[in-house]
Amino acid sequence: MFDRIDPRSPTPLYDQIASRLRLAIASGELHAGEGLPSVRQLAARLRVNPATIVQAYRELESEGFVQTRHGAGTFVNQVEPAQRTQEQGDEARRLVRELITAAARIGITSTDLLDALRIELEGSAS
Repeated sequence: MFDRIDPRSPTPLYDQIASRLRLAIASGELHAGEGLPSVRQLAARLRVNPATIVQAYRELESEGFVQTRHGAGTFVNQVEPAQRTQEQGDEARRLVRELITAAARIGITSTDLLDALRIELEGSAS
């Protein structure tokens, strides 16, 4: 789930973690009522400061994705279909921005990129 956390990214670690959890909730990878790893467990696993995890969990809680129960942990909330769709759309746009940036870095034009995308999408549809 956290294979895309990049300490060299300009995006703060807490935001990367929160984004990944948001997407996991929106996609159904994490289900309503499911407990998230404890702050200490996740901090150790990702090798980040526990305060980073606390900040990510607080952001998710303020957005309604999770609920923290003191002494019990942090649990996934039920997410409305519209919120799921919004989060998936946000992730799709983020992926496209990442692809455009990587392509530009190696000199691929937008026309070539669109052609390649069309070919790949047509190939995956069959």
